[in-house]
Amino acid sequence: MGKPAPEQKQHQVMDGELPGPATIDLDALRREFDTEARFRKLRGWMAGVVTGACVALSLFHLYTAGFGLLNAIKQRSVHLAIVLFVVFLIYPASQKSAKDRIPWYDFVLASMAAFVVFYHVIFFQDLLLRSGLPTTMDLVAGFLGITLLLEATRRVSNPVLPIIAIIFLLYCYFGRYFFGIFAHRGYNFTRIINHMYLGTEGVFGTPLEVSATFVFLFILFGTFLEQTGMGKFIIDLAMALAGHSTGGPAKVAVISSGLMGSISGSSVANVCTTGMFTIPLMKSVGYKPYFAGAVEAVASTGGQIMPPVMGAAGFIMATMMEVPYLEVAAAAVIPALLYYFAVYVQVHFEAHRLGLRGLARERLPHIVPLMKEKGHLLIPLAGIIYFLVAGYTPLKAAFNGIMITVVVSFFRKDTRLTLPRMLAALEEGARGALGVACACATVGIVVGTATLTGLGLTIANAIVKLSGGMLFLTLAFTMVACILLGAGLPTTANFIVTSTMAAPALFQFDIPPMAVYMFVLYYGIAADLSPPVALAAYAGAGIAGSDPMKTGMTAMKLAIAGFIVPFIYVFNPMLVLVGLPVRPAMLAILAVGLLLAGVLGAMNRENSSKKRATFGVIAALSLGVLGFLVMKDIIPLDFIQAMATAMVGVCLLGMSAVGFYRAEMSWWVRLLALAGALGLMIPGWKTDLAGLVILVVIHFYQRSQEK
Repeated sequence: MGKPAPEQKQHQVMDGELPGPATIDLDALRREFDTEARFRKLRGWMAGVVTGACVALSLFHLYTAGFGLLNAIKQRSVHLAIVLFVVFLIYPASQKSAKDRIPWYDFVLASMAAFVVFYHVIFFQDLLLRSGLPTTMDLVAGFLGITLLLEATRRVSNPVLPIIAIIFLLYCYFGRYFFGIFAHRGYNFTRIINHMYLGTEGVFGTPLEVSATFVFLFILFGTFLEQTGMGKFIIDLAMALAGHSTGGPAKVAVISSGLMGSISGSSVANVCTTGMFTIPLMKSVGYKPYFAGAVEAVASTGGQIMPPVMGAAGFIMATMMEVPYLEVAAAAVIPALLYYFAVYVQVHFEAHRLGLRGLARERLPHIVPLMKEKGHLLIPLAGIIYFLVAGYTPLKAAFNGIMITVVVSFFRKDTRLTLPRMLAALEEGARGALGVACACATVGIVVGTATLTGLGLTIANAIVKLSGGMLFLTLAFTMVACILLGAGLPTTANFIVTSTMAAPALFQFDIPPMAVYMFVLYYGIAADLSPPVALAAYAGAGIAGSDPMKTGMTAMKLAIAGFIVPFIYVFNPMLVLVGLPVRPAMLAILAVGLLLAGVLGAMNRENSSKKRATFGVIAALSLGVLGFLVMKDIIPLDFIQAMATAMVGVCLLGMSAVGFYRAEMSWWVRLLALAGALGLMIPGWKTDLAGLVILVVIHFYQRSQEK
């Protein structure tokens, strides 16, 4: 863990310009906390070779998405071959290796890696005919392919995932020497190589399939949007919507980072992008540096669970469950809203506790001119959602989204995707996919071990036995496993490993797969905020100039909903739309969200009477929509009740975490608020009633304490 950036001078917002982005070396910060950013800075013909390979990879994926995928093994082989070629060229072998040029041995390794992976395409028919009977040449290619893949993954991420893969390979070979339930008959070198490399059970299995299709296109979609100026537009939009409210800059961070994260899917990269603007802005109005860094880290991390993109894990989840991606994205909506609502509420209460005000309206962007100027950039996002709802595959939806982005960019000169911008988008898209591709290919070895030896079921039985058959303890053990693995693994690899090894234990309790996989995903992501390896929080601390550990602990507190909510939807799967029709459920979710926004807006003392009336109308219309859905038996009342009470419970959770509502809360009031929050979030009318009673008691007690 590196030292945080020097403490920046804190100041109040005065007449004049808003605080600009922090004067910090962004590249250095990303390299410190994001291993995927530690690439060489090349120039001349060497840079041209890398650019050419990246552009070729992106064009290959665009072509196959538009005109049809290749045979599965060929598609994955071409994808991985170019990925490994680029990785060896741009990622140095060690910190002492050259950073401004490519050594000759990396050219050799890059070429060798590309050949042994492309081997599947060159000898496709031969490998098909002698399936299960590999030749010596096949085994040599397989051994070199696995070895070079592990080295490439080490370079682009860290040694943890390759070490885990090696341990699993050794387990395949030495299984007969293990004891108890973990013993198996063991497999020879030929069987292991054949299973892990020459078929579609290991390296070229489902994880790499997802990387070589859906994930790459969505990453590319994000880089095309970024080149149009989407990032600045999102920040300006968040400023226009929330910058004037109490503690406005922090709410701007929550909104903008959530929107950006839903597209990028990378916690650290998102912190370093939006955080350069939002963290200095939060500090300028009086937020403590550690709190500002924590808010940005939590908001950025949540992007990985925010539809419509959700990062790579969402696509892998859909593939594992063999359901349309739309179902996964829809199921993620309520948990994501609860997560962000909890952060937003805590930011609001913290601002009231400190007496912080928002920014002056005259210094903020105005929503109408902003939408006229750059509102067309939202069309591709709307298009993605439309195509997913209309039944298109994620691959085709992403391809259409990219095409729409290119077209709408020409609506204005400053957003236009010129040829240099398009080439930059193609290159950045390929670079952004390198870490995911290597992780997916390497974690395929873990999945392959589970299918070859039955290890997944063995571990599941061990977890259930250790927990004494108690569901809560099994959930707790799974949570700890996900967070520990997340300390050293990228989110995608963490999700695949835990869903292969730990999730089967939860299936023994007849929990719906959607709830199980969401549970595993949430706690894998939580590792980015959990010390001692809270990379997103430490990146936020680097920008804020705060203590990294204090920032990480504050981030954990802000993300408390992310640690509690997964338990709730395991016990109440309705919150992840299990057994509900997707489209009416989405309408109900929107109506509940608008209802809550309307009620809070109408109660906000800072709003004018005209605004309060508008919010009241929104709340009334939303209530009417919900009543119609329930009366027509389109959506059960239990679902509406579960959503509404969970959101109110999150409010109580925020009060308990911050220790403030309308006045400072003593320790016993905070404990009472926590009890009320849990009561509202646990399904059942009795617990809901108890939670509501506690809320009313706290409200009137706090009013009496208010100064």
